[in-house]
Amino acid sequence: MKQFVALSGLPRTGSTLLSAILSQNPNIHAEGNSAVCQLMWDMQQSVGNSEQLKANNKDLLDAVVKPIPHTYYSDIKKPIVVDKCRSWTLPANIQMLNRYFDNTPKVIVLVRPVVKIVASFMSLRKANGWQDLEAGLLDNGSEPIMRSLAGVEWARKNNNGEFLFVSYDELVDKTQETLDRIYEHCGWETFEHNLGNIVNTHKENDDVYNLVGQHDIRPQINRRTIDVELSNELIDRCNRLDEWSLYENKNVGSQFN
Repeated sequence: MKQFVALSGLPRTGSTLLSAILSQNPNIHAEGNSAVCQLMWDMQQSVGNSEQLKANNKDLLDAVVKPIPHTYYSDIKKPIVVDKCRSWTLPANIQMLNRYFDNTPKVIVLVRPVVKIVASFMSLRKANGWQDLEAGLLDNGSEPIMRSLAGVEWARKNNNGEFLFVSYDELVDKTQETLDRIYEHCGWETFEHNLGNIVNTHKENDDVYNLVGQHDIRPQINRRTIDVELSNELIDRCNRLDEWSLYENKNVGSQFN
């Protein structure tokens, strides 16, 4: 692995689509949701809080945490890994990126208006037979939306050039232009992608998430029909979050860079 790039941001923003497109490049490995961030955090906490290590004056943090990404991707021979995890934008995890990687990784942050994210989740729930389509989606500190939203907002306020913000609309409506921005941000050599035949070569088992179809993509880029009705209370909550976090701005790329 010569370069580690973090793919983060909000859910239902096209991360599976983007990963599938990037995977067409023979130099790039981009799979589904990764456990690297969680494994690094768990090991850091375990080592940092170990009474035995403290009692014996052993500082093993770098020695045991730093190899985790390389171990996780030990079977991958491609020089570039795009690691997908919504938690990368949280401050503590950015600290891990800065500490355990020789060169601070670039971070691609995908965003979308909260009301559209919520509608997309409700549509998925409806297709999977859920009864209460709205339950818990915007509970304070909850996954997958609210915790990710806090991380994205922190990244927006603390962007020193490592974060590239990409909106769902940009990815879908201006795909090639968006890919050009991503390649420039990451310092990659240009590659001609086939946007007429996109295949997800790293399919996840969506049964684990109890949302079958969550990571399905189609060969050509287009928008899905969302046939759900949000309550007025939920719409108001979404609008307040969108106003607070500025994701409604149509020119996301220039706003955040």
